Amino acid sequence: MNGNIPTLFVTGKTLPEAWEKAVLACWREGAAIKTEYDKPGDPPSRDCTMTWVVEDPFAEPRIHRAFPGGLEDLEIYRQEVVDGVHDHWIAPREGKWTYTYHKRLFGYEIEGRAVDQIEAAVRKLAEAGHTRRAQAITWNVHLDPPTYDPPCLQRLWFRLLDDEEGRPVLNMNAHWRSRDAYKAAYMNVFALTDLQRRVAGRVAERIGRPVRVGRYADLVDSFHIYGSYFKDFEGFLRMVEKRGFEDRTWDSAYAEPMFAEARERLRLEKEEGR
Repeated sequence: MNGNIPTLFVTGKTLPEAWEKAVLACWREGAAIKTEYDKPGDPPSRDCTMTWVVEDPFAEPRIHRAFPGGLEDLEIYRQEVVDGVHDHWIAPREGKWTYTYHKRLFGYEIEGRAVDQIEAAVRKLAEAGHTRRAQAITWNVHLDPPTYDPPCLQRLWFRLLDDEEGRPVLNMNAHWRSRDAYKAAYMNVFALTDLQRRVAGRVAERIGRPVRVGRYADLVDSFHIYGSYFKDFEGFLRMVEKRGFEDRTWDSAYAEPMFAEARERLRLEKEEGR
């Protein structure tokens, strides 16, 4: 131990490939560091600073079978981030949510008004695709420092670059202060790449030309695997060791029936006013 946090980099063509590589790199090369959530007897986490890149975010297979969650949960989370289906659950005075990423990105509250940062980024990209100013932040300096669970995502950054045939491609970077590598990162990026696709579509409408979704880069200050669930994590390691990549992943078509059930759940929830 020399006191330096490991800084790691991985890349993969698909989302499951890149996520799996990032998690394994953290496990194998991360430092042992305590967390503020440790209980007595918990081993220290495996922790690193990580940059991981998904070269083609919508290439199949898009779903990793080992992400800790159900496929219905994955679709609901996507809609929380991209569409804000649970923004109405924000009620810190009632002990409920203090923020959602959608609300911070699409309706950041400042000086009594809500700022749509995604719309501002789309407008800027349509005016000058090479701009370095198309970004959206989440951190609220007044609200977040004292809270128990402040936002992990800090900033999104967008830029267009033409491909070899002169067609615009939307690149996106996401900057995180902290990230649970195993239990959160996959779902986060599944949702954010869908937001990337949404932004590409809105820019395309403004400029009157198709915009392709380009690479997604994920930059994390603390990318970690908690010691509290090392035993559960052994299942992930066994899957990687014993199954081929095709048997560790699903195409999106496989998940669509479960996604449809999630959409129906959300529809009923809305009707019931929940």
